[in-house]
Amino acid sequence: MIVFDLKCGQGHVFEAWFGSSAAWEGQRAAGLVACPMCGSAEVEKAVMAPNVGAKGNQAPTVAALAASGEAPVPPEAIKAAIAALAAAQARALEGSQWVGTGFAEKARAMHLGEAPAAPIHGQTSAAEAKALIEEGVPVAPLPLPVVPPEACN
Repeated sequence: MIVFDLKCGQGHVFEAWFGSSAAWEGQRAAGLVACPMCGSAEVEKAVMAPNVGAKGNQAPTVAALAASGEAPVPPEAIKAAIAALAAAQARALEGSQWVGTGFAEKARAMHLGEAPAAPIHGQTSAAEAKALIEEGVPVAPLPLPVVPPEACN
């Protein structure tokens, strides 16, 4: 999987994962990539900052962050960010049909023309998602796990 920083026409910057650069181009050309904040399909790659790891691939300690003048992120801010992401994802899924664990079969059938195309979401394993991507089925992972409509994220 390849992670891209993307930017919509409204200036929102977000992250998305694709199986390859060709998958990104194909899904973008088909209008399948949309901004999770405003829904705009006018999306392009954003300028990416390099991801530089800490020495020895270790995350900095709280003491090291404090010494550098950077405070750790408070738990309330993390909870608020997750809640905002969940709300944005829920808005993006409003026009989409829940297909449960039958996601892979339904997506494959639509791709092959055996079922009418429609926006769907559901659950599938990582192996099934990888198989769909390798077959050229346009799918995009969601940032948070998806649960049935009667449950709460």
